[in-house]
Amino acid sequence: MPHDNNRRLNRQDYKTLTLAALGGALEFYDFIIFIFFTLTIGQLFFPADTPEWLRQLQTFGIFAAGYLVRPLGGIIMAHFGDLIGRKKMFTLSILLMAVPTLAIGMLPTYASIGIAAPLLLLLMRILQGAAIGGEVPGAWVFVSEHVPTRRIGLACGILTAGLTAGILLGSLVAGLINTSFSQQEILDGGWRIPFFLGGIFGLFAMYLRRWLQETPVFIEMQQRKALAAELPLKSVVMKHKKGIAISMLLTWLLSACILVVILMTPAYLQKQFAIAPALSLQANSLATIMLIIGCMTFGIAIDRFGAGKTFIAGSLLLAIGSSLFYHSMTTHPELLFVSYAFAGFSVGIVGAVPYVMVRLFPAEVRFSGISFSYNVAYAIFGGLTPIFVTLIMPLTPLAPAYYVLALAIIGLMLGGYLYQQDQQRRRPNISWG
Repeated sequence: MPHDNNRRLNRQDYKTLTLAALGGALEFYDFIIFIFFTLTIGQLFFPADTPEWLRQLQTFGIFAAGYLVRPLGGIIMAHFGDLIGRKKMFTLSILLMAVPTLAIGMLPTYASIGIAAPLLLLLMRILQGAAIGGEVPGAWVFVSEHVPTRRIGLACGILTAGLTAGILLGSLVAGLINTSFSQQEILDGGWRIPFFLGGIFGLFAMYLRRWLQETPVFIEMQQRKALAAELPLKSVVMKHKKGIAISMLLTWLLSACILVVILMTPAYLQKQFAIAPALSLQANSLATIMLIIGCMTFGIAIDRFGAGKTFIAGSLLLAIGSSLFYHSMTTHPELLFVSYAFAGFSVGIVGAVPYVMVRLFPAEVRFSGISFSYNVAYAIFGGLTPIFVTLIMPLTPLAPAYYVLALAIIGLMLGGYLYQQDQQRRRPNISWG
């Protein structure tokens, strides 16, 4: 990566990080607000006589559709991002998110138009998925190509924290809706408010990105005429198989941890332990704040200690934090806030994931490499995780704990591999790819 390794973050770097993180937060809010109203949406968009477990499964299925279509949107945006510029695609993705979010807020329910209601909802989720497919990889590439090499971990940690702040915003809005309206008022139309807000947020975020500048790395490649000579994705698939494999495993860790511990847990607490919606969302907000802190902490750590040591320590912490949280719910529910906060911080290891991914691919195909790996893996693991955990929940109420523990083991093994690579490659400019 052609960065100045010795300089500190300057005013332009901070401006870029701030605008990228804020815009990402607002767009991510649009994508995930759906999950906080799954129980309400399930009641409104499916027949009243549908069994509760099936209704919940169908609703999570529509949520998962947004993940399944991510590769298509991500690959297309990454292709043009590698050929015509990072900034253009970074701005386009947010417009493609705002419109369907507004549309969801205006959709008629099953009682009004029958089976067309869930089908239209599915279509909107597909459009959202296509947009977010280009947003996250594009954001990681964008900030990593602006900052010094020795600050890439911090930059990616801040950006991931910003994206996570979108989840926090969703949790806060959902909590406010649940405390301001009765359940019947929410069913009568209160659930639409977060989606209307999301559309407005998205348009505002698009405006903010007008002030961003193209990355120095891309400008340099243009000047040297070093842009990809062939189809970027073809080069990625043919020449960077190891990078793809590692990136997909890291994406599994990232996607499933956030899905299970942060996004699915409020509904899990309400259903499994009869915790009031407002209380579960308050605890979720605290856990998400700790996740934001964790992302930045692990981003700083990976710059300081390297990828291997950071992932080994972070994966052990994830195993301990998540296990304590889910087990304490069965024996000491009064520890909800403390244990959930600790679990949220431990999930912060995901803030170190983009540091590894941006170093796995050379600059000329970096956007395509990350986007392909990340979005295909997210489509598989992000889409199937809610369904899988829901299906095994009847077998054990600790299904989320066991699933996250398996992810921590994967992270530990990746940490061991990355540690070996760190030992072999001491120079910061050499990538693992």
